[in-house]
Amino acid sequence: MARIHARRKGKSGSTHPVDRKKPPEWSSLNPREVESRILELAKSGKSKGEIGLILRDQYAVPDIKLATGKKITKILEVNNIKSDIPEDLRSLIHKALQLKKHIETNKKDLKNKRNLQLTESKIRRLTKYYHTQNQLPKGWKYSPQQAKLMFE
Repeated sequence: MARIHARRKGKSGSTHPVDRKKPPEWSSLNPREVESRILELAKSGKSKGEIGLILRDQYAVPDIKLATGKKITKILEVNNIKSDIPEDLRSLIHKALQLKKHIETNKKDLKNKRNLQLTESKIRRLTKYYHTQNQLPKGWKYSPQQAKLMFE
């Protein structure tokens, strides 16, 4: 698949090893323990990506879906722990805010002005997608002023 904002081809995503139908033998936690760890970390304010990294690095859980049979998002939805904005959209908004802050102090930085434009267009595309999937509220719209209030 080609890249959106670059004139080159690229490979998208990563692939798991071929023979992954059950968790490895060296993984010690059972599914109930993994789910309880996920809920603990989510209640302490960690994002889904951070939860996956912590479980992989500290608790030796290589793949949560193989260990529990469900993804982190499904586990959190079943237990009614859900953020109002999806994680990927939240990280893009945070990136746009950091770029805006940088551009305020470095007004002639044209490369980062372009990066801000690209990031905000990604945000608009993602919000359009999430509105079609009903994962965002009906009246939710991205604006830099509102985003600044959300992250402060």
